[in-house]
Amino acid sequence: MKAIAVVGASLAGLRAAEALRRDGFDGQLHLIGDEPHRPYDRPPLSKQVLAGEWDSDRTWLISPEQLDDLGVHAHFGVRATGLDVAGTTVTLASGDALAVDGVVIATGARCRTLGDPLPGVFTLRGLDDALALRAALERSPQRVVVIGAGFIGAEVAATARELGIEVTMVEMAAAPFERSLGADMGAVLAEIHRDHGVDLRLGVGWAGFVGNDAVEGVALTNGTTIAADVVVVGVGVTPNTEWLASSGLDVTNGVLCDETSLAAPNVVAAGDVARWPNAHFGDVMRVEHWDNATTQGVHAAKRLLHGDSAGAYAPTPWFWSDQYDRKLQLAGRTTGADSFQIVDGDIESRRFAAIYGRAGQIVAVLGMNRPRHVMRYRGLIDSQTSFSDALVAEF
Repeated sequence: MKAIAVVGASLAGLRAAEALRRDGFDGQLHLIGDEPHRPYDRPPLSKQVLAGEWDSDRTWLISPEQLDDLGVHAHFGVRATGLDVAGTTVTLASGDALAVDGVVIATGARCRTLGDPLPGVFTLRGLDDALALRAALERSPQRVVVIGAGFIGAEVAATARELGIEVTMVEMAAAPFERSLGADMGAVLAEIHRDHGVDLRLGVGWAGFVGNDAVEGVALTNGTTIAADVVVVGVGVTPNTEWLASSGLDVTNGVLCDETSLAAPNVVAAGDVARWPNAHFGDVMRVEHWDNATTQGVHAAKRLLHGDSAGAYAPTPWFWSDQYDRKLQLAGRTTGADSFQIVDGDIESRRFAAIYGRAGQIVAVLGMNRPRHVMRYRGLIDSQTSFSDALVAEF
């Protein structure tokens, strides 16, 4: 290959570009990103950056000098608008058409929104989002309403409470994280937020915003209205695939790939935008976490350069979330779990490890302030250990 385009300049795209160079690709390498910034790290945005503890300079994943050393043609602040798969040509909003030999799709995802744009209503996905929301919080709002108690919503709520701001968190489910952790573990997270002063409104949804020139409140489906100076919407993300509409690729809930991350001849995908069959769990999945962006970016690059010899991509997904003084970690896949057991610590102390099983096999481990246990049980998931053996495992 003489030229490769990496479309998406966040974590997965950067790691793919670095892997291409490490694996000996010395041709023309394009790195395309719709944001004007060079690649940066997203996890600190809802925590250290939002709290004002970090400036944006601490989030950069690569310095200008390192970017130069990588030898990429950077197209920052420019959207990709089309992909001709047969001709491996990427069209940009600038009007340029990049004829290449291979393409890495790493365009990630964007936040879902609610209603019409209104001053005071924010989403949090990128660096500019975090800085804008931080500025709003620094103006000392009387009340912040967070819609959605997923990872971003819960982390924003925790950060705002630690800044001394009154917070209401609204969630359609009966408990935070219920869909991914189960009702019992979701209830534990709910109590942690209540203990820190969050007003939780569970089992109720958003019905509209109140206000004209700026948001003044949030109307709920139960007929009540919550006063708000700042609203943060955290109701999930949508894969960025619109630019691929005429490409012929299957872009239903992300770019569908085979087990090796190949979406079409000479086209691979990685990160939040990729959907692929993970044979380790017998599931077609799309994973929106930092660790997957890193590892799949590297694997996709190897698949592009080395073909089938790169092998299947079948990781055990892993993520973490910091809320107050609790570090929540989950490794594996809880979908369809039929067994659950606390294996260390206890819920009352909120320091514990628990494992999930499906069809007699350990498929996930959840830890709260138990990083060592999470990593060790993750090894059992990797080795497809039986649930019964995992229960009696000694470390």
